[in-house]
Amino acid sequence: MTSATQAYTYAAPSSLVDGRLGLATSGGRALSGPAVAPRFFSGVVTQAAPAAAALLGVADVALARYHQPQARPGWVRDPVVTCNGDRLRFESFSACGGVYARLDLLNGALDGEVFDRGTTNVDVNAPLREALARIGARDPLHLGVGLDELVVTTMDGAVVEKKVPLPERWLRGFAEVQVIASGMDQRGELAGMAAVRFVRGLPRKGTVWVVQAGRELKVSDRQVSGSVQLAGPNRLGTLLPLLRFAKSLRVYGPADAASSAWELELPGMRYTLTLSPERWRGFSGEGAVLDDLATDEAEDDADVVGMLLNFEPEVEIGLLADRAGMTADRVRAALTRLGVAGRVGYDLSEAAHFHRELPYDKDNVILLNPRLAKARKLVDAGAVHFEGELAIVHTSGGARRVSLADGSCTCEWWWDHRGSRGPCKHVLAARIVARAAVEISR
Repeated sequence: MTSATQAYTYAAPSSLVDGRLGLATSGGRALSGPAVAPRFFSGVVTQAAPAAAALLGVADVALARYHQPQARPGWVRDPVVTCNGDRLRFESFSACGGVYARLDLLNGALDGEVFDRGTTNVDVNAPLREALARIGARDPLHLGVGLDELVVTTMDGAVVEKKVPLPERWLRGFAEVQVIASGMDQRGELAGMAAVRFVRGLPRKGTVWVVQAGRELKVSDRQVSGSVQLAGPNRLGTLLPLLRFAKSLRVYGPADAASSAWELELPGMRYTLTLSPERWRGFSGEGAVLDDLATDEAEDDADVVGMLLNFEPEVEIGLLADRAGMTADRVRAALTRLGVAGRVGYDLSEAAHFHRELPYDKDNVILLNPRLAKARKLVDAGAVHFEGELAIVHTSGGARRVSLADGSCTCEWWWDHRGSRGPCKHVLAARIVARAAVEISR
């Protein structure tokens, strides 16, 4: 596994001084264009204690390695923040690639001025973490995303630089998780103290299934109809400090996969954790994006759709389809491709994509999908031939028989995963050739 390097440069460290939380920003894009240190928001957070605790939760996930924990000196990944106008979204991904966290500070928790919309990284350092942990329910909290002059004058003005190695699986995970989340539905909900009792009563290890039973969520050691798989319940640990503020807990899951999402409704905000199917399994290998990336038209469509995005809190697919002059399915495929470049996420509560701009090179990220690269090599080599409803893909290991009807293959990958981690390279190659044949016949 190789790593890219993300460089963070801040004009000064973030700090909390006399109730003023100044979050230093590092590069990024805004509606006004690229910015070295964008300034998005300044105002009061009306729910200081839950906001501080939830921001710490996002920062904790960025530092965590849930599978085979080990010390990684210098691996300090800073959360991403997006200002969508009526809300601030803080996001992070665990070092192991299996947990995605997001805090949505909604309009009801913010009272202030929006200077611009866009995405940037924010510095969360050790002294700031300690200060956030001390914020109480009655403490005032003024938040500035992007340092203003008043905050900067309390510091020494020294430039803060961090160079962070970002593994391929971590980068690919951001793309995969938004596609997987878009296929989830709400599977259960608990209110107030019931949510507290449920989370605190979960086992720390192993795999369990959770299902709604009346007004309760029941835990089972086997899968039942309508249940959601929860592998490694300890990965929900950052929910624990937030439970005292929780209004409700919602559980989301897809119909045909084992990922899950856990959303705490807090006063004026939401905190969401999305978990991979297994504690050891990162989102990077799930393959949910591959079919959309394999279409030739998706790249051109992504360029068109991308120009229409303006950091909206909710991306309306129907409206985009009308404006772009394409079908809703093509817009969805374009959004997947934009997701690979970190340009869209997915909000489960609102069942909608949202626009953001992660600081990754889109061409490099697309190359991080080795199955797709191998499939294209098979196509270029002329290895795909059709026999009726079947495709025969000739490889160095022998011929593989692919059924386009159900996406099955005779290779070891398909027999091991049965489509649960996306299509194999042979299925992808067959689909690429089949699409090209349809285009030629038109």
